[in-house]
Amino acid sequence: MQDLDFLEAQSVYILREAYKLLGRLGMLWSIGKDSTVMLWLAQKAFFGHCPFPLIHVDTSYKIPEMITYRDKVAAELGLDLIVHGNREALATGMGPQAGRLECCKALKTEALQQVVRKYAFDGLIVGARRDEEGSRSKERVFSERNAADEWDYTRQPPELWDQFKTDFPKGHHIRVHPILHWNEIDVWRYIRREGIPIIGLYFARDGERYRSLGCAPCTGKIKSEAASLDAIIAELEATTVSERAGRAQDQEDPHAMQKLRKAGYM
Repeated sequence: MQDLDFLEAQSVYILREAYKLLGRLGMLWSIGKDSTVMLWLAQKAFFGHCPFPLIHVDTSYKIPEMITYRDKVAAELGLDLIVHGNREALATGMGPQAGRLECCKALKTEALQQVVRKYAFDGLIVGARRDEEGSRSKERVFSERNAADEWDYTRQPPELWDQFKTDFPKGHHIRVHPILHWNEIDVWRYIRREGIPIIGLYFARDGERYRSLGCAPCTGKIKSEAASLDAIIAELEATTVSERAGRAQDQEDPHAMQKLRKAGYM
């Protein structure tokens, strides 16, 4: 519990620093466990209110239960929700059949770039964690993207003693990562402690469950009997399988996420 208190305090501090030091902010909400915990933390940081809009990049290929859950939670909490898709790419028939990297680039990366420009965001709050995938481990808490939304992971400032670089040229924006220092089991232990409502896709049905959520054609289930929070945590304590083992784009190219993130992917 003490470890969770520390993680929570760090995340709340990061959210408040971003709100104080940056301009117009938006928070990405993928409907998954990480961004839902991040929403919970934002409400804690700002006394029950989320002071910035939530952004859902909708590829039109999401698992249907995710959209139902999104709309239900947004209505219950009175969230300012921006739903955006790359309509031009979808109109041309873009989908996984074009290659998963091409599909992610068009329907996620380019869609996100459109949102940043349309709403003139100075910063995006993102639920990335260092332990989830290799390229995320190279991120900073406050991570700059240039005018083309590109990330130069070879040139990043140190973040010593919680001192973050928040000044950047006009036209650039900052990705803020409040839970970068968490790991997967921390997230689930925090969900259990706080009683955070989470989408049911994570719980086992007929011997399978989702461990990571994304687009339906590219997200596989894992074999599991974990139908409760306690069971999921116990499963994670023993597993040697990576969290993103069911993500097809990672299997298509071992450097897929780094390529996508360098070009502006969330």
